[in-house]
Amino acid sequence: MHDEQRDERSYRVVVNDEEQYSIWPGDRELPGGWREEGTRGDRETCLAHIDRVWTDMRPRSLREELARPRQDG
Repeated sequence: MHDEQRDERSYRVVVNDEEQYSIWPGDRELPGGWREEGTRGDRETCLAHIDRVWTDMRPRSLREELARPRQDG
């Protein structure tokens, strides 16, 4: 049985245009379509922040579509 290694890397919270959240290693260039949200820390800190702020998992475009008044007929 071997010990689990603790992830000591620094991460940042990132968000895309659809307002979907993720974490990304702090020392790596962001992938296209993602921007830094402002939160940095260890993996657990970043994931806990996402749990607090990302309360609606639907993409932004879907939320906007569902919020539009329906025009029947």
